[in-house]
Amino acid sequence: MNIFRNLLFWIVLALAGALVAQVLLQDPGYVLVRYGGNDYTTNVPKGAALLLLLAAGLWLLWKLLSLPFAAMRRHRKRQARAQLIDGLSALDQGQWARAEKLLDQASAQADVQALALAGAARAAAARGDDASAQRHLAALDAGHATARAIAGAELALERGRPADALAALDAAGAAPLPPRGLALRAQALVALGRSGEAYGLLGALRQQQVWPADRLSLLEAQWGAASLREAGDANVLADRWEALPKPLRSDPAAVAAYAERAAALRWDEAAAKSIEQALDARWDESLAGLYGRLSIGRLDARRANADRWLQAHPASPALLLTLARLARAQGQWPQAETYLHRALAQGANSEAWEELGHGFSQAGDEKLARLCYANALNAARGAATQELPGRDLRQKIFDQAVVEERNEHGVPRLRG
Repeated sequence: MNIFRNLLFWIVLALAGALVAQVLLQDPGYVLVRYGGNDYTTNVPKGAALLLLLAAGLWLLWKLLSLPFAAMRRHRKRQARAQLIDGLSALDQGQWARAEKLLDQASAQADVQALALAGAARAAAARGDDASAQRHLAALDAGHATARAIAGAELALERGRPADALAALDAAGAAPLPPRGLALRAQALVALGRSGEAYGLLGALRQQQVWPADRLSLLEAQWGAASLREAGDANVLADRWEALPKPLRSDPAAVAAYAERAAALRWDEAAAKSIEQALDARWDESLAGLYGRLSIGRLDARRANADRWLQAHPASPALLLTLARLARAQGQWPQAETYLHRALAQGANSEAWEELGHGFSQAGDEKLARLCYANALNAARGAATQELPGRDLRQKIFDQAVVEERNEHGVPRLRG
């Protein structure tokens, strides 16, 4: 297609030249040039030809005079590109001083200045010279505001200064931020405890494919849960909870974050209901344990729900621990102690020993309380624990025995 266009152009040009030549030959005209008391006469075709020859000569003379300067510019450009390549290679290999020197030299060329100075700043920061890194960034002119913002934000985040990173990205001229800038902005917001704002950037991050889909899904869950924990009041908490996609509202981490924040805001019903709905939809040991740890009221309702779940999950150590906590909060220590022994027999961890120690201490049995607290420490460290005195064989068998769990088809479930 390009060959055809070029051929057509030259044909049209030739036709136009032939037409002009025909017109000039029919009436060649008369040209008089008077200079310095002398007259020079010619016709129009010859005058035009002389002008073209004069222009061509001047152009050739200019090219000859500028040839050394053009050669020097080409040499400097080749040298700068070679320094840029060598500097980036040294930066990749961890040769910080050599990389900084080569990239600083390469920055003399305007077309590679942004890349070279950003690399030099990273090399200087990697060898611990923050002053030189800032000097390289300051050398970037206003035309490279985005490159300066991204490099400055990266260095600030590496130094644990998210506020400085956010300030660099908000600098005049840096907007609109490219994908890398959006990612850095989200990371700075999360580090500053503003996960709700970072969560709002997920749409742009996903649209621009900043990270793989699986990582974005993981960050969505993490930032969503963090934004719930950072909610300033109940209205903000409710809005952020409703803004989460439906699958995420059944995620244990998100449910736990919502419930804990709601409990801290004295929104007891919302805290309890979120866990109850999640456990009714899908069982999770961590949520079952959290249900008993929440510092909220509704003891009777929570106890009734826990008893109902125990019929379907009789070997759940977290649920047994929750029942023990609720029973002790209701002043029913004997029942709480029974639940705790069963929880330990089913594989409960140091939390059950600690709760058992609290109960014995509250009941006035300091000796058993100290033994339970010691077992809690040993269990947390992975060390062996001591048996409590006074437990006969019948009681131990009762602690171990549970009703067989079956699925909806009546098939027994294997215990984990």
